[in-house]
Amino acid sequence: MTKRTSKAVWSKSFKSILNKMTKAATRTGASAIKKTLAAVVPKAAKRKPASLLKSAKPRASAKTKKTTKPVPSSGAVQIASLTSGMTPGMAGLRRYYLYRPPGITRTERLPLMVMLHGCLQDAGALAASSKMNQLAARKRFLVLYPEQEKLSNAQACWNWYDTRSGRAQREAASIDAVIDQVCLLQPVDQQRIAIAGLSAGASMAALLAVSHPRRFSALIMHSGIATGLAHSSATAIMAMRGRRLLPAPLPAGIKLPALLVIQGSKDRIVSPVNGTLAAQQWAMQVGAKAGKPRTVQRGARYPSTITDYRAQGQVVVSLCDVNGLEHAWSGGAKGFAYSDPKGPDATAMIWAFASKQFAYSS
Repeated sequence: MTKRTSKAVWSKSFKSILNKMTKAATRTGASAIKKTLAAVVPKAAKRKPASLLKSAKPRASAKTKKTTKPVPSSGAVQIASLTSGMTPGMAGLRRYYLYRPPGITRTERLPLMVMLHGCLQDAGALAASSKMNQLAARKRFLVLYPEQEKLSNAQACWNWYDTRSGRAQREAASIDAVIDQVCLLQPVDQQRIAIAGLSAGASMAALLAVSHPRRFSALIMHSGIATGLAHSSATAIMAMRGRRLLPAPLPAGIKLPALLVIQGSKDRIVSPVNGTLAAQQWAMQVGAKAGKPRTVQRGARYPSTITDYRAQGQVVVSLCDVNGLEHAWSGGAKGFAYSDPKGPDATAMIWAFASKQFAYSS
């Protein structure tokens, strides 16, 4: 009876969290569709919507069913501009999408930013809301978007917490295999690779950085959970709600990449305490000490409190608490789920942080 009761309680808790996330996505759905229509429908069609129904063929009778092509989502518009691929791995085939800035020469070797989406998202949704591709075009770096399969998780979450069964480690290995393949096929500078993720993607990114620390120069966790804080579905729910405050120690003797944590103070999906826990866990492992917190605000955007942790005079961990941000990409595109344009620009912060680490490692 105890096991059945605990499973029922977990199921109810998980459904509650997903309902909150789904409602947030639904609120922005109409705006996203309008935005997509503005991008894909010609101006002439907007002025004469009736012309969209005209055809060279004879008019259909009243009994004939009319069919229309589905309107692509904003994520689909983003996906259309990316190169897709599949990589075999321990968790099966892993789909990915890649953004290449224009005009790459034969002799160039570019940095690579790996981006992991959150629950109820896909690669296109994260690309659209974060606007990382637009920044990559200006700063000239590659962006890789591995994508979770619905067969592995019905809500498209990365199974970052399922370490007891080994599923989390297999998914991490499959993402690492994607990075291997892209490094072989694309002009990647393997000394300049960073990984970033949102929510479940952030937690999976952290697991990947711990298991393959030499691969990455920088790790960015946006609204994620510290590594080792959960090992099952039930403990994942507890961690998300801030009820687990002692993450397992990280493996000894490994050199971790630098860490940037971005966390919203009003996040109701991932408790804000998790941002501090992730930063402290990393700082303890690398022997870094916290400096004096400072408040930063640009224009009318939410203010943030930034705490830098230094080791040997170098910032190796940085915690950015965004005051007023919920469970959303800070400074993201308007009209997308899990995206808040009022927050400071997380995409710019991520690239600035990663660029500094690339310079240190070169």
